Formats: sequence, structure tokens, C-alpha cells
Amino acid sequence: MARLVAQVYPELRLMARRHMKNEHQGDTLQTTALVHEVYIRLVDVTKVEWKARAQFFAMAAQLMRRILVDAARARDAGKRGGGALKVNLDETALVSRAFDQSILLLDEALAEFSHLAPRQAKVVEMRYFGGLTEEEIVAVLNISQRTVRRDWDFARAWLLRELAHG
Repeated sequence: MARLVAQVYPELRLMARRHMKNEHQGDTLQTTALVHEVYIRLVDVTKVEWKARAQFFAMAAQLMRRILVDAARARDAGKRGGGALKVNLDETALVSRAFDQSILLLDEALAEFSHLAPRQAKVVEMRYFGGLTEEEIVAVLNISQRTVRRDWDFARAWLLRELAHG
């Protein structure tokens, strides 16, 4: 177990740091708290046989998404603002009070999109919430790099359209 922690903790910390880079101290989850929460949840996943590093980090991306969305929901409970919010799908997720509603809208749109195009939704989750590279996504989903790019382009266009009309 100690060896696993030594191997994955630094990368989980980098993933979390990407999410928290514009976070003001005290506004929301701290990087270390996010890493610890993801790690605790990953350790609890006992029925998964980890076959590749990328598979592990894809699961970490999914858990990070859930944690960030839950934190945004908790802070935004009872608050529903009007107007369209800008969500930059080229950046990894940032969580702050100003971004909470955007991440919630993105999560809702991504959940809806996953019913229509599950693989493409996984690409978004891994890239946006997990910060995985195209090569890592290729390894997890066992598809070509060209397919990952097409999936990303399609998903991005669909999500941006949905968020603009939302």
C-alpha cells in the first residue's frame, strides 16, 4: 500500500492542482483535501483489477468530477442565477464560487450527453476533469488517437451548444 501511495500521490496532486490553480485560499476545497478525498475513494474501490496506469487515473478523474460537483452543489445550494455562463472546455476544471454554477451546468449537460454518446462523454471526463492526455485516453479506452480527437471535437461542440441554450 505504501508503494502505491508513493507512486500515485504526486500525480493525483498535480491533477488536483490543475483544478485549484485559480482558487482563492478558503473559498473551497484545498488541493490536499481534494487529493485525499480522491485517494480515499480509490482505496475503497476493491473490485477493480487495475491493468494500466491510465485506467487508474481515469477512475481518479471520474471521482474528482464527483467531488468537485458535490462541493459546487453544496456551496450553491438554493442559489439559481440567470443568464448563460461561459464554460471553457479547453481548460481543466476550476472550482471557485464564481465557477460553481458553470461546473454544475457542465455536469448536467455531460450526464445528458453520456446517454447519447457514452464513449465521447468519457473522453470529456478524462480530459477535462482528470487532465489526462490524448495518449492516456487512448490507453484507457483502447481507441486510436484520431478517434480521441474526433470524440473530443464532437463532444465539445455538443456541450457548447447545449450550454449556450441552457
